Amino acid sequence: MKPDSNRISVKEKVGYALGDLSANLVFQTILTYLAYFYTDIYGLKTGDASLVIFTVGTVAAFLFNPLIGALADRTHSKWGKFRPWILFTAVPLGVVALLAFTTPDFSYKGKLIYASVTYTLLLLLYAANNLPYAALSGVITGSMQERNSISAYRFVAVMFAQFFVQVFMLPIIQAAGGGDKAAGIETVMTYLAIIGTLMLLATFVATKERIVPKPEQRSSFLQDIKDLSKNRPWVIMLLLTTLVFVTLAMKGGSYVYYFENFVDQPHLASFLAPILDALSAAGMDFFGDNAAAAGFGLFNAGGIIFMMVGIGFSKKLADRYGKRDVFALALFVSTLFIIVFYFFGPKDVAYMFLAQVLHGFSYGVTIPLLWAMIADVADYSEWRNDRRATAIIFSAMMIGLKLGLSIGGALVTYILGAHGYLAKVVGNTAAQQPQSALQGIKLLVSLYPAVPFLLGIGLLFFYVINKDMENTIENDLKTRRKN
Repeated sequence: MKPDSNRISVKEKVGYALGDLSANLVFQTILTYLAYFYTDIYGLKTGDASLVIFTVGTVAAFLFNPLIGALADRTHSKWGKFRPWILFTAVPLGVVALLAFTTPDFSYKGKLIYASVTYTLLLLLYAANNLPYAALSGVITGSMQERNSISAYRFVAVMFAQFFVQVFMLPIIQAAGGGDKAAGIETVMTYLAIIGTLMLLATFVATKERIVPKPEQRSSFLQDIKDLSKNRPWVIMLLLTTLVFVTLAMKGGSYVYYFENFVDQPHLASFLAPILDALSAAGMDFFGDNAAAAGFGLFNAGGIIFMMVGIGFSKKLADRYGKRDVFALALFVSTLFIIVFYFFGPKDVAYMFLAQVLHGFSYGVTIPLLWAMIADVADYSEWRNDRRATAIIFSAMMIGLKLGLSIGGALVTYILGAHGYLAKVVGNTAAQQPQSALQGIKLLVSLYPAVPFLLGIGLLFFYVINKDMENTIENDLKTRRKN
């Protein structure tokens, strides 16, 4: 491989981070609103929504990602292997993201087909864009510390996208549609598609690929798969990524139901009144009079702000103690603050917000580390096999992401249906949810999402790339590249 310059400019780090800001305008919308959109805006039955989310997501995970990974690793252009994919998928991804959250005037069967087709196209284009984008972090620099820094920039950008989607998007949807959520979300997605496309183009312009495989390197797709099957850190990261995103999809997709149905509205309004008055006095009257929308937004805001604080500690902790150990401990602490939601009643609003910010801080420490650890697995594979197959390794992690997202999202609508949830789009706007549905909603933000996190922590006991091995791999690869 060609020698690489390990130091990366702030300009390039920011340019790279814009790509994740763009992708997460789409991803966070899927994570937070897809189940709610399908059941309470688009009008699908809970069972049909589960079927679409799980079936399409599983196909995308096991078909689209390996295919894109293999093609990206074998791409040769004047722009490199991965940057062309970002360039040529930017506009199509924006268009399809808009179509996927549009409600056409079709029959129920037609709407079911439309949802299946648009969600399939969305996940295909998301894979074709985001997988090469993720792999790009493995070839921008060979320095693991610089990767930690790039990941920190990247995931601050993720937090900004998450902040907008989870804090402001619901009240903006209500305001933009004049009470018609279908029209509102279509308007919002139009603007997000335009902004996201421009950000992806900026990422293409700002970044450079420096880790270039040797010209004589040749390997078949089957050889790449064989290498992966013997790569225990890769297997563990695949399972860990799946489990993490099952939890994120399950609890993230349930909070909007939690605030609209479980949380006591008078107590919520009373708790929020001083905050909303202060925001109004400062000219920031974003939330109107809807206590559920305001509570949902400010609850997410507290978690995201403290996630950003946690991200700020991530690099220093990882540089000192190693990514694996910091990730495991922070994930365990964050899980404790998910479990406590099981003990909260509808009126325990202050405790809900406190648990959310503590969860946000501890989980924030893990956010940059997951993708930095995957880049380390690519180095581990090159170190062991003397061949670099960055995109196929990242594609496996994207399989975990999509599979976790699909399982978690499908579980939201499935569990709601199993507990007798009444979807409000079908004329139940004033209906009282049965007690069984409220119990299901509480479980979806507490015990159920805690289980995958705990399983993931157990897996990390078998992950061999600790701090000492990180240093060994980096130094050995530097020597090889110089020679």
